[in-house]
Amino acid sequence: MAEPRTRRRWLTLVIFAVVVYVIVRAADTPQAATPPSTGTTGTTKPATPAAPTSPSATATSSAYDPAAYAAQVRTRAQQADVSAQLVMAVLYNEAYKPHDPALERAWQKYKPDAAFGIANMHRATFDEVKKGRDFAARSWDELPDDHDLAIEAEAWYLHDLSAQLPPTWRSSLSRDQLLALGYNTGTGNMLAFAAGTAPGPQAQSYLDRLHSDWAKAGKAVGG
Repeated sequence: MAEPRTRRRWLTLVIFAVVVYVIVRAADTPQAATPPSTGTTGTTKPATPAAPTSPSATATSSAYDPAAYAAQVRTRAQQADVSAQLVMAVLYNEAYKPHDPALERAWQKYKPDAAFGIANMHRATFDEVKKGRDFAARSWDELPDDHDLAIEAEAWYLHDLSAQLPPTWRSSLSRDQLLALGYNTGTGNMLAFAAGTAPGPQAQSYLDRLHSDWAKAGKAVGG
């Protein structure tokens, strides 16, 4: 009986460590469900070229650098017709927590609605974005192990958000800024920001990090 108790104690310690890490970083999770309500994403089916090979090594929280995935970002951004610099900047924004598969799954046992993968995508968002796409048969729980899949889903989610922006908007925010906010807070909030609603503290913090990482993201993708 001692071995099961030891395993449970170890799992509890791992989960506690992740909880402390996330609290200390005090960062947001993407696709947050905050008012106003979110909209739906598009389902356009693209004609996509072959995917690049993902790096074989799994990145840990201490070693992970989104720039290592510049090739995947460029390819997936081109397929989805979105800015590679934006895709990379969002990855930098989402690099606040450990992206180790074991830690992500341990945290998910404690918090079932947690996001997965290096782009921090929630299950409902992934399941909506993949419809009609070449990764439609893939599963959300593959995201921690497949970084290219995470980038592909991120790029297409940004594509779907972009398709829902009106031709013009009252806000002084740029398209990329609005799309980043949409990625973080949902479609409904993005449209509210476009209509002139001022971002709240959390959304503004996400924008500030985007601005801070923008040049670095551009350099990473060669933009």
